[in-house]
Amino acid sequence: MDPAIAQLVDISGSDAAMRAHADMVLERARWASQVFQRYDRDQTLKIAQAVAKVAFAKAGDYAQWAVKETGFGVAEHKKLKNELSSTPLVEFYEDRDFVNPRLDERTGIVEVPKPAGVIFALVPSTNPIATVYFKTLCALMTRNAVVMCPHPAARECCVDAALTLARAAEEAGAPEAVIQVVERPTIPLINEFMGSEKTDVILATGGTAMVRAAYSSSNPAIGVGPGNAPVLVDETADIAAAARHIADSKAFDNSVLCTNESVLITLESVAKTLKQELKKAGAHICSDDETKALRGYLFHERGFNVEAVGRDAVWIAEQAGFKVAKSVKVLVARIGLIGVGEDLSREKLCPVLAFYVASSVQQAVMQARSLLRFAGAGHSAAIHSTDMQTIMDYSAAVEAYRVVVNAPCSQGAAGFDTNLAPTFTIGTGFLGRSSIGENIGPQHLVNWTRIAWHKQSDHPASMLDIGALSHPGPLPKAPSDGVPGESRPKNAGGAARGKPADDLREQIRKIIVEELRAVLKD
Repeated sequence: MDPAIAQLVDISGSDAAMRAHADMVLERARWASQVFQRYDRDQTLKIAQAVAKVAFAKAGDYAQWAVKETGFGVAEHKKLKNELSSTPLVEFYEDRDFVNPRLDERTGIVEVPKPAGVIFALVPSTNPIATVYFKTLCALMTRNAVVMCPHPAARECCVDAALTLARAAEEAGAPEAVIQVVERPTIPLINEFMGSEKTDVILATGGTAMVRAAYSSSNPAIGVGPGNAPVLVDETADIAAAARHIADSKAFDNSVLCTNESVLITLESVAKTLKQELKKAGAHICSDDETKALRGYLFHERGFNVEAVGRDAVWIAEQAGFKVAKSVKVLVARIGLIGVGEDLSREKLCPVLAFYVASSVQQAVMQARSLLRFAGAGHSAAIHSTDMQTIMDYSAAVEAYRVVVNAPCSQGAAGFDTNLAPTFTIGTGFLGRSSIGENIGPQHLVNWTRIAWHKQSDHPASMLDIGALSHPGPLPKAPSDGVPGESRPKNAGGAARGKPADDLREQIRKIIVEELRAVLKD
C-alpha cells in the first residue's frame, strides 16, 4: 500500500475517516458483485473450485498460524476443520444450481436467482480460518462479493488467508475486489460497515454482543446464538461407544466449536459404567474438591473466564489448582443442579464437561430441556440411545434445531460426522432469537424472484428456454483501485484497473474534508 495513503488512514480515529474508508471498500465490493452476477454457472463453479483447492492446500499452514496467534485450539484439529471447509464444502453443493433460473413444472412458476450482493462477514477467533474459508466459498458459489472482518485476536492469519483466497479467485477469473478484508478492525469501524446502506447482508458469527449488534444495524443479518448442548446417554446406548464419541467431541480443537457437548445427562443405572468408559477414553473424573476449584476458576462475577477458552484439560486443571495425568483430554465435573445456581451448566468453550445423573429417562429429558432454556436455546443437542421412542421424545422436547444421534456432537451438528449441511455458522432460529434455524450455507445468500402466471393459463413458462439470462446495459464502471488501509492482490484476469494512486489519494482527501466540514457544521 502507498505510504501516503496509509498515513492518510492513520490520521483517523474520526467518524468521518472511518465512514469514508468503509464506503470505499463497500463501493468496490458492490461493483464486484454486479459484475459477478453476469457470470454463468460454469464460470462460477470454476472460481469456487479453484479457491477451494488453494484453501485446502494451505489448511495446515493456517491451522498452525491460528493456534500460534490466538493461543488456543489444536493445530491438527484446526487443519481438519479448514480442509472440511474447502474442497469438500464445494463438492457438497456442486449439484445445487444457484445461478440458473428454475422451473416448477407443477405450478409453472419460474424462479430467477437474485444474489444478496455485498456480504459483510464477521469472523470469530475460535474458528478463524475455517470461517474465512466457509463464508468466502458460500459467497463465491452464489456470485456475491464478501468483505471479511476478522476478530482482532486472529487478525493476522485471517487477513493473510483472505488475501490468498482473493488472489486465487482473481486468477480463476473473478472480478477484482470480490473478496476483501478489513485489516485493522475496530468496533467503530465494524459499526460503519454494518450500518452502511451499501452492505446487503451481515453474516455474523461471534459473541452474543456482536450478533445482536448485527441484528440492530438496520441491515439484513444472519446471526447465530451461543451453544450449550446437552447430551443424554440412556440404558440402551452402547456405553463404550458413547463415551468415546463424547470424549473425542469434547476434546476436538479443545472444545472451541459451539456445537460441543456441555452437560452429559445420564441415569444412575449406567452412571458408574459410563464414568469408567470416559476414563478409558481420556477423561478425568473430578472429585468434589476439584469440581469446586474448577467452578471457581472458570467462572467469576463477570461470567466465563475467557483465559480458559480453547485451552487443554491439563492446563486448565493446573490453573484451577490440581494435577491430572498428561494424557487427560477432558475434565468431567459432577453437578447436582442444572440452571440458575450452577455455573458449570453454562456454555464452556473448553474441554470441561458437566455430568448430571437423573432419576429417570423422563427427568433426564426434562433436564436437557431445562438446560437449553437456561442457555443455548435453538442450537444443538445430542443423544446416545437405541430406543426410537426415547430419541423422538427427546428431540421433540429439547429446544434445539439439531439433535445428533449416536455421534459426536461437535462434528455431528456441524455436518461433518452426519448428513447435515456442513457449516461453521449454526442457525439458532426463533428459539435462539435468530432468523434461520438450519445450518447456514450458500442457499441463504441468494433469494429468488418468482414469475407467476394466472392459474387458468397454460403456463407458458413451461415453454420458455430458461437456461440463461440476458443482462442488458453496459457493465458498471469499476471504482478506484487500491482501497485505503486494505491490501489487495494484484489483478490477474479480473476487471480493468482504476485510477492511479495519486488520483485516489486526492479523491480520499476530498471525501474526508467534506465529511469533516459536515461534522464541524453540526
